[in-house]
Amino acid sequence: MSDNPEEDMLGWDESVFRDEHVFEIDWLPETFKHRETQMETLKYALRPAVRGSRPLNVIARGPPGTGKTTSTQILFDELTAQTDVQAVRVNCQVDSTRYAVFSRLFAEIFDYEPPSSGISFKKLFSQITDKLVEEDEVLVVALDDVNYLFYESEASDTLYSLLRAHEAHSGARVGVICVSSDLELDVIEELDTRVQSVFRPEEVYFNKYGQAEIVDILDERVERGFNEGVVGTQVLDRVAELTAEQGGDLRVGIDLLRRAGMNAEMRASRSVELEDVESAYDKSKYVHLSRRLRELSDSERALVEVIAEHDGKQAGDIYDAFNDASGLGYTRYSEIINKLDQLGIIDADYTEVEGRGRSRQLTLNYDADAVLERL
Repeated sequence: MSDNPEEDMLGWDESVFRDEHVFEIDWLPETFKHRETQMETLKYALRPAVRGSRPLNVIARGPPGTGKTTSTQILFDELTAQTDVQAVRVNCQVDSTRYAVFSRLFAEIFDYEPPSSGISFKKLFSQITDKLVEEDEVLVVALDDVNYLFYESEASDTLYSLLRAHEAHSGARVGVICVSSDLELDVIEELDTRVQSVFRPEEVYFNKYGQAEIVDILDERVERGFNEGVVGTQVLDRVAELTAEQGGDLRVGIDLLRRAGMNAEMRASRSVELEDVESAYDKSKYVHLSRRLRELSDSERALVEVIAEHDGKQAGDIYDAFNDASGLGYTRYSEIINKLDQLGIIDADYTEVEGRGRSRQLTLNYDADAVLERL
């Protein structure tokens, strides 16, 4: 360290970051560590597609931030770069209906969006399968966060259409990878029997990362994303420890590194210190919450806001407040409650209430102020 404090401070045109994009969630690492077994199983399932046959179907399950999406994206990038296989990832948080899923497939296959209205699902479906047969291409579809299709009761119809494509149009070859972070969701069990009979997937489980693995993985981000000497061993170990406390979700660790770096810059420091990590953690630990709230509809967000303002009250009391705020009826209210419960944003438990029988009590799984701040 220099005797002159000003020499250890960042100038206006300087940064601790070498490449800040490295700390974006969609950045793909050059070396994908500690997922060799899962990658081999996925390759085994996809190999028939390279030979022109239908690939095996797959369910990829595991806690959030354990490499499921990254594994799929890396393999899909390889497939499209080296073969004629059409590989399309659909984000089911965004495209959560059968029609929306097939609209996304249409856009990827034809390189332009389908008409926003006036085209039936049947026509959309037939144009996709016609194109696949005409081009003699195999289609592999990754339904990322497929649990959102289940929350909207769209999963069985969507999978049925994909898996029966060859019956609707002879010569169509389609395989499906279902990616789920909802460990309480039994994908097979929740599907209609008509879908179960044709799905028969390979199963790949992504276990949560251990602390030593987290250090190893985040170290590559540190080397690529920060200038040399900015993040020391002690700081990286603390980031990994806090990440492990959040279920080993790498997204927490990645966000924590970025925010800690920004805190260091705010101090005009050339290095990230433990104090930068600790202050950043107050926001980074809510990375799951921010992501889930961002994907909710206006009415769903409105109900979350009402629950946050009436935390711990009976469902009937919360419904009255929600109805006053939104004008929506009880059926839609109940559907949203079920979805928020499945997403883990709230707990909706039945309790005995004197004089009223069984009633649902709605409780936030996060600090109410943290929820309201992120809505």
